[in-house]
Amino acid sequence: MKDLFAKCSEEGGYFSYFRMQRDRYFAMPILELPPGPHMVFQGKEMIQWVINDYLGLTVIPEIKEAAIEAANRWGVYSPMGARILSGNTEYHVKLEKMLAKHAGKEDAALFNYGYMGVQGTTHSLIGKDDVIVIDKLSHASMMDAAFATRRFIPFRHNDPHSLELALKRAQRLHDGGIMIMIEGVYGMTGDIANLPPIVDLKKKYGARIFMDDAHGHGTMGKGRGLGFHFGLQDEIDIYFGTFAKAYAAIGGFSAAPEPVCEYIQFNARSQVFAKSLPMVVVYTIIKTMEYLQAHPERYDKLWKNTHKLQNGLREAGFSLGKTQSPVTPVMVPADDFKTGMAFLHKMRDEKHILISGVMYPVVPKGVFLARMIPTAAHTDEDIDKTITAFKEARDEMGLRWGETIEKNGLHHAI
Repeated sequence: MKDLFAKCSEEGGYFSYFRMQRDRYFAMPILELPPGPHMVFQGKEMIQWVINDYLGLTVIPEIKEAAIEAANRWGVYSPMGARILSGNTEYHVKLEKMLAKHAGKEDAALFNYGYMGVQGTTHSLIGKDDVIVIDKLSHASMMDAAFATRRFIPFRHNDPHSLELALKRAQRLHDGGIMIMIEGVYGMTGDIANLPPIVDLKKKYGARIFMDDAHGHGTMGKGRGLGFHFGLQDEIDIYFGTFAKAYAAIGGFSAAPEPVCEYIQFNARSQVFAKSLPMVVVYTIIKTMEYLQAHPERYDKLWKNTHKLQNGLREAGFSLGKTQSPVTPVMVPADDFKTGMAFLHKMRDEKHILISGVMYPVVPKGVFLARMIPTAAHTDEDIDKTITAFKEARDEMGLRWGETIEKNGLHHAI
C-alpha cells in the first residue's frame, strides 16, 4: 500500500514544474506596496498588469476610508454566524437590493466567494433529473460545479451548432430542466459569450441560462455586464457577478427572479453552512457602488486605456487572439514552454514590467499567454513604456511571433 503523502514529493498534479522547483517567482510571487498600477516585486518597482482591479478602485481614498470605518465599527468578525441563523443584517439586505437593481433583476443572493457562489447556485438548482450544458472554456468553478452534479454535457466554446447538439442530447437523455452555463467574458482569452444565438437556442429548447460574468460585471455594458452590452439582460435567467474583479473586494452574488433567489438562499450549502459575508466587505461594497454611480467616468477611463494598450500591441505585430474586453492575452510562442518563461523573465527582470504567464491547466496544453489587465488607474506613460518593452524583448530574443501564433494560437488549440 502506498503512503497517502507520497505524491507530495513526486511529480504530478497541477503546476508540478513550479512545485518541484519550490518556485516563488511565477507561482505565489510576493508583491509589495498597496495594490495599484505600480508595485514592488523582488525589490524592483514594476508597472504591473496582473491584478484584476479593472476600475482602479484600489487607489480611491473614499473606498479605503469606507473599509476603515467599517472595521472600526464592526471589526472583521461581524456578523457572527450564517445568514440563515444569526448572520443577517440590514446592510446585507440593502446590498442585495442594490445589486438586483444594478443587474436588472428582481432579487439577488450574496455569497462569500465567487467560487462558492457558483457552486451553491448550481447545486441548489440542479436535481437528479436536471442537466447542465456547459461551454468547454468555462471557469474552473463552473466546471467543478458541473462535474459535481455528474449530469452535464459540454459544448465547443461559443459554437451555436455544438450547443444545439448538446441541447438535443440533453432533452433526449433527461426529463428535468436544462441549465446552459456560460461566462460573459472569458477570463483568459478575453472574448465574450456569443449571446444572441445562445438566447435563441435557450428559447427553442426551453432551457435556462446561468451566466458567470465575473470579468464582465463592472467592465461591459457601462459596468452593468454583458447582458446590457447586447441588450439581452432579461434573457439571462441567473446573472452571476463577483466583487473580486472590478469592485476590488471579495464575494459574489446571483441575481434572478425573487422566488429563485429565495430558493437559492435556503438551499445553497456553500452559504447555508458558512459564516455570513463580513460587514467590512458588505459596507465597503455598498460605498463602492455609490461611488461608481457618482463617477461613471471610471468606465470610460478603463476602456480608453484598454484600446490604447491593445491597439498599440496589435500595431506592433502582437497577436491578442479574439479579445473583445479589457482582458488582454498576448500569445507567446506556444510550442516552447522555456521560451515563454524566458520572455516573462526578461520583461520582469530587465524591463520592469510585471505580467502573468498563463499555461496548462488554466488554458489548453500547447498554449502560453502573457496575460494583462489594463485598469482605469494606469497612465498613458505606463502603457507606452509597456508596449516599448514588449517590442524590445521580442527583438532582443529574436522571436517571430506572427507565424508562431497563426499556427499555434489559442483558439486553434481549443
